[in-house]
Amino acid sequence: MLERPIAPATRIVRRSAPARHERTVDICVVGAGIAGVSAAIEAARLGRSVVLVDGLPALGGQAVNSIIGTFCGLYSNGDPGWQLTHGIADDILRELGAEGALHYRRGHTTVVLYDEVALGRWIERTVRRSGVTPLVGAVLREVGLEGRRIAWLGFATRHGDVTVRATGFVDATGDAALAWQAGLACREPADHVVYGSQMTVLEQIDFERYPARDEVSARLAAKAASYGLQRHDGFAFAFPARGTALVNMTHIDTPLEPWGAAQSGLDGKEQADRALAFLRAEFPETFGKARVRAYGLAGIRQTRWIVGRHHLTVAEVRAGTAFPDSIARTAWPIEQHHHREGYVWEPFAEDHLHYVPFGSLAPAEADNLVAAGRCIDADSAALSSVRVMGPCIAMGAAAAHALDLAGSGSVHQLDLAALRRRLAANVDLRP
Repeated sequence: MLERPIAPATRIVRRSAPARHERTVDICVVGAGIAGVSAAIEAARLGRSVVLVDGLPALGGQAVNSIIGTFCGLYSNGDPGWQLTHGIADDILRELGAEGALHYRRGHTTVVLYDEVALGRWIERTVRRSGVTPLVGAVLREVGLEGRRIAWLGFATRHGDVTVRATGFVDATGDAALAWQAGLACREPADHVVYGSQMTVLEQIDFERYPARDEVSARLAAKAASYGLQRHDGFAFAFPARGTALVNMTHIDTPLEPWGAAQSGLDGKEQADRALAFLRAEFPETFGKARVRAYGLAGIRQTRWIVGRHHLTVAEVRAGTAFPDSIARTAWPIEQHHHREGYVWEPFAEDHLHYVPFGSLAPAEADNLVAAGRCIDADSAALSSVRVMGPCIAMGAAAAHALDLAGSGSVHQLDLAALRRRLAANVDLRP
């Protein structure tokens, strides 16, 4: 046994040329939030080789790293609602439920609170088991085009440049970053801002004296301004089994330029601290000793999205229009966050469902690219009702199946009946 540790040997090195790495696969998914994870896992289960890329140093996107904290749009309206989206949603509900990492808030609209740490580990374990190759901390810099097809993507990482070549691609970036970088037409809000939120998880709470949501809302409406809060509504959802509360009482700008985005992250945490001050002062029995366990990254709702073959409208959402190429459904309300002080909440009847057509996922100018998540084509109000977790999981699955069916052909020439049959559980299945 050595009496003293011996320092390992070192060597002197000097960079001679930039490191370059390359990988060729069937499908490349850019964006590892819930839509991208769903697409990657579904594609791998179809037997496809898959690379899943994200700019953050960890998988999970906003679902994990912004601590969205709730599965919304996963159930029909009514108490109890029935499950509308399956696929990885079944696995998550079963496995996180067995861990005690879920908490159901039932009512006219069912919301499922989740432990973001448990969800993050579920994603990591499932990605590994599925054979998906992850690439994190990778910023998209170049898109190689061959006519109407994307041939390769170039990423910058701290370990050198990476090129990924694939037959098909999924834009699950949230900001349509792949479509934008490729020079494809995109949409942005023309005359309004869609605010994001800074989510926080609080601990050291007295759950025996927890206030009703209506009471919190009324107090916020009356006193938010005196605490310097920009938003005058919001919630503090209790998660008793975890000993925490999930708080969203903020509105923050989410600009698509670097300096503003950095400043927004700081502003969001300042607003979250003011929300905690409000809760401590106004509800001291419950929150008097509360402190922040975790701040999420800035939560983004809508910034930029694709121009697809179909532009989903709020009229179609309100009418519950069922499309021949429907690939997802939800009953989530229209939820527009375009007022700094509050938001528009338009719930639907218990028997209402609205649908997402595949045409809204298919950029009109590309043959091997499919969008999934909050960057699909819709007007701002329609998008506000389908960009939540339930339909995003379904969109990810649809993207995987569409690219699997298309192969080296065009996603605009799919056998839509075959696609619909594959996705029947997310479109047609009823209890």
